[in-house]
Amino acid sequence: MATIIDGKATAAALREKLTVEVAQIVESTGIRPGLAVVLVGEDPASQVYVRNKAKSTKEVGMLSREHRLPADTSEEDLLKMVEQLNNDPDIHGILVQLPVPAHIDAEKVLDAIDPDKDVDGFHVINSGRLAVGQRGLVPCTPLGCLMMLKSTLGDLSGLNAVVVGRSNIVGKPMAQLLLQESCTVTIAHSRTKDLPAVCRAADIVVAAVGRPEMVKGDWIAPGATVIDVGINRIEGENGKTRLVGDVAFDEAAEHASAITPVPGGVGPMTIACLLHNTVTAMKAIHKIN
Repeated sequence: MATIIDGKATAAALREKLTVEVAQIVESTGIRPGLAVVLVGEDPASQVYVRNKAKSTKEVGMLSREHRLPADTSEEDLLKMVEQLNNDPDIHGILVQLPVPAHIDAEKVLDAIDPDKDVDGFHVINSGRLAVGQRGLVPCTPLGCLMMLKSTLGDLSGLNAVVVGRSNIVGKPMAQLLLQESCTVTIAHSRTKDLPAVCRAADIVVAAVGRPEMVKGDWIAPGATVIDVGINRIEGENGKTRLVGDVAFDEAAEHASAITPVPGGVGPMTIACLLHNTVTAMKAIHKIN
């Protein structure tokens, strides 16, 4: 059976490291890294995410600001708030919680965020920086995946990696990060010919397609490492729902050498990397090494 890659433990270790670093920064400069999270509307899942982000931000000693706006907030007013946060010297990271209500153009809002404060790493400038290997802010989920891979495998150089999924949020940036680690990278997707065979050729499989248990156990080569980004709620026994990933965990665990669970794998690392990105942004803005 595969070793379980414990995202909770890895995230806790990263938060502990950040707590020490934030304390040192505050002591030496008097500047406290600040994160502002903007939530428009009352989506229940988003409210939970925002609450968890605020709690984690405070726990590591950072400044946390929450801006909760009603669902009928106009796009213009949301853009004004983003501009205020761009100009706020106490705020080093800005996150607009997605999804936003249908009358608001999410892409327009994300593009309005100062790229140097874009701790989600979604701005086209940060995407470009990642693509050409420049220093920038990297999307939190793929960054967390990379950290877990390196803590599990050490040097990734020369390994064959398959990323299943081509989203701008996970798939594409994940592939760029793996390329920077000198992996040989294949981006696969729903149109890939003989997807199982492509996955079987991989030392590393990162599944990020949003389809419950799509990646089967016999798609995984013996000894491969599997990172499951998917979080899907499906109906289980007795009408109760349960969370599963994009990988058929029990099957895959019989083939893989290491695998992330769902929940408890990639999810905790995403929030920890949001804090990491805020500290990174603050250091870049104030030119702190």
